[in-house]
Amino acid sequence: MPSTAPAPTVVDTGTAELAQRAAGLLAQGRRLALIAAHHDPDALRVVYLFVDGPPDHRTELHVRLDPDSPRLPTLSELSFPAGRFEREMHDLHGVDLLGHPLPRRLVRHYHWPRGWYPGRPDAGPPPPFAEPEGPYPFLAVEGDGVYEIPVGPVHAGLIEPGHFRFSVVGETILKLKARLWFVHKGIEKLFEGRTVERGLPLAERISGDTAVGHALAYCQAVEQATATDVPAEARAGRALLLELERLHNHVADLGALCNDVGHGILNSHAQRIREQLLRVNAGTTGHRLLRDGVVPGGVRLLSVPSVDGLRRIGDDIRDLTRLALNHPVVRDRFSGTARLAPEAARDLGCLGYVARASGLDLDARVRHPVADVPLPAVPGRTDGDVLARFEIRAEEIDASLALIARLAPHARAGTAVRGPAFLGDVSGAGPGATGPGAGTGLVEGWRGTIATRVELGPDGRLTRVKPVDPSFFNWPALPVALADTIVPDFPLTNKSFNLSYAGNDL
Repeated sequence: MPSTAPAPTVVDTGTAELAQRAAGLLAQGRRLALIAAHHDPDALRVVYLFVDGPPDHRTELHVRLDPDSPRLPTLSELSFPAGRFEREMHDLHGVDLLGHPLPRRLVRHYHWPRGWYPGRPDAGPPPPFAEPEGPYPFLAVEGDGVYEIPVGPVHAGLIEPGHFRFSVVGETILKLKARLWFVHKGIEKLFEGRTVERGLPLAERISGDTAVGHALAYCQAVEQATATDVPAEARAGRALLLELERLHNHVADLGALCNDVGHGILNSHAQRIREQLLRVNAGTTGHRLLRDGVVPGGVRLLSVPSVDGLRRIGDDIRDLTRLALNHPVVRDRFSGTARLAPEAARDLGCLGYVARASGLDLDARVRHPVADVPLPAVPGRTDGDVLARFEIRAEEIDASLALIARLAPHARAGTAVRGPAFLGDVSGAGPGATGPGAGTGLVEGWRGTIATRVELGPDGRLTRVKPVDPSFFNWPALPVALADTIVPDFPLTNKSFNLSYAGNDL
């Protein structure tokens, strides 16, 4: 395979033909991976990235709008994720959406001053917060016996803020609304003007449990923007780190799901196993969450994990999984709980184990591979319930262990393996650049596919970085899965999705 992903096919289009072009790409099976607004000197440019594979194929639609009055026809009728990206653009960049069926705010909370769009270059420092728009307009569910249960945004324990509003009759959930973006951090603005090296620590911290996934998507985008070659052994090392990250997160989730149905002893064993994996991580990169391993142009490994040691850990994980699934209480609580139908998962644009548990064959390790080593087969599920999301994790653990065994002989420890041409030529960089100066990264993080798009200025500094965590796609599926379940199912279902607040609230 080539050392870098193929550059996207870039198509400049006007607003009149945007919907037709997007519909054509979607009809070909392309997936909308991101939409990003860019503030060029003479226009507000909107970039749509559509991806597919194998073979790896990427297409970008570029639409230029009047910077003083940016107006954009909505694609929400063609793509549910497009509608959410559009609402995000409106809140952060002031783009007016023509024909959007749900124009209310998404990111912007009621205390944000009206008319202040922090993504714009002329936004300036935040003005004094006020309450110009009132509380968020939740949809009210009315009828005999209907009442509301508000939960959050502040939760017990170490969990980030999010507000959940349940409309219920008795214990049956009629509708759930999740309100996020309480910890919007301005990540995209924080990237602007940084050097590539200074952007890497920020990418690693987009979602703390996904340091490898976000760092790798960022580095891939930079490498494509700079025409940087990545050696095969560095790609193998990167893929190995990606699977180590998947292992410790999936093991933690298996235990937490058991804990949520009252089987605390299995959770204790899962945490014991996770601790072993975290120690493996520390020996591999020097950091328990695998930071500092992925670097622009290559990888830095202190050591290559012992395949025999991981095999023994794998036996331990399989014992835990068997005990869980053979326990009648655990299986009964998992089975049939919070089903997400394949059609709903497809329409919502779900990714990762959420999608694969509902019958969607989506995995960037196959569609946009990092290394030359093929991924072992991972059986899918179609039930879309908590049990399916548990079993998918367990089977992905086995696949990750097998993949690490294949990758380890190709990885090398001791030095940072980097391509010779890193940051060689950015002479083509600038607004609207393609090839040198602009690039995309697509990585199968442990939650699902991460997409990052980067643009560099002529001096090699970052002018625009748009990261998209899979949680952005999967959060809308949680309320759908919970419809017609009961309130006590919420903690279990929420854990079976295990979505990132930080990755969503950029």
